[in-house]
Amino acid sequence: MKTQEYTEVTIVGTDDTGLIANITNLLFERGINIENLDQAVQDGLFRMTMHVDTAEMVCRPETLRDDLHELGEELGVSIQIRFPAESTAKRLGILVTKESHCLEAILEAKRDGELDAEIGVVIGNHSDLESIATAHDIPFYDIGDENGTPDEEQLLTLLSEYDVDLVVLARYMRILGPEVVFRYERQIINIHPSLLPAFPGAEPYRQALDAGVRIAGVTAHYATTDLDQGPIITQRAFNVPADATETDLQRRGQPLEADALLEAIKLHLSDSIYVHQGTTHLRNGVDTEAVQLGTPEELHNANPSVPIDERTEQNVEAETG
Repeated sequence: MKTQEYTEVTIVGTDDTGLIANITNLLFERGINIENLDQAVQDGLFRMTMHVDTAEMVCRPETLRDDLHELGEELGVSIQIRFPAESTAKRLGILVTKESHCLEAILEAKRDGELDAEIGVVIGNHSDLESIATAHDIPFYDIGDENGTPDEEQLLTLLSEYDVDLVVLARYMRILGPEVVFRYERQIINIHPSLLPAFPGAEPYRQALDAGVRIAGVTAHYATTDLDQGPIITQRAFNVPADATETDLQRRGQPLEADALLEAIKLHLSDSIYVHQGTTHLRNGVDTEAVQLGTPEELHNANPSVPIDERTEQNVEAETG
């Protein structure tokens, strides 16, 4: 099923008896058929996403939106609706802190015509990168307090106001709360300076050095409520010199962070990937030579392609005489 053809309804809030029945009844009364429904509860927080057919509904879209909003207030949950016509032009909301390399790479890709999406808004928990967004005529909002703690209610309001389809964590140095993650499930891409699942959390390059790794890297993945454990989309790797410092790894990793994140964004926007049983896969028909999920082709070709223990019977006979 191509969910893009249907209207999407997302409900997030405190789990309560009768919640699903109230919402589905409202839709049924307006001649709306539910095509797909996915729900989950975590730590008392309820999330449900429905894809519904509104082609023959007996009310206007704005009336349905108002009715769902009013019902959400009565039930104490947030209900958002996105009609197919609204989701044709994908729109990005970019979250940042102080490091600029990923934001700049995305903005430059958009400027150069390499990114098939609108960039609706840049949101920071500090104001450091406001001038970069402003130079590209992108609205910028600082939602952090003096310590950089973000106001996630304001964040959700901004993402809704700017009709964001994909949230990009461009080195956003804060953990998103479950309400944000639940609301935008499979619509949040993060870049982490580590070859996940190794070294999740804070200071991953320092963790890598402490572990004595010879190869380090970066991972772009879908964000979930489990920190740095979401489905992996793209990765990049680089060698770690014997005398490397954390700063050295940051300098080597930053260009790859931007590259892996931008590749992941393009794959998502082009609907080239899907998630099945917690793992990201390329869709049938996608040109695998046109994308880089891991190491570059030249490195792949330099590695042995046949295990040593897969010797032919003739070779074995020759060696044993």
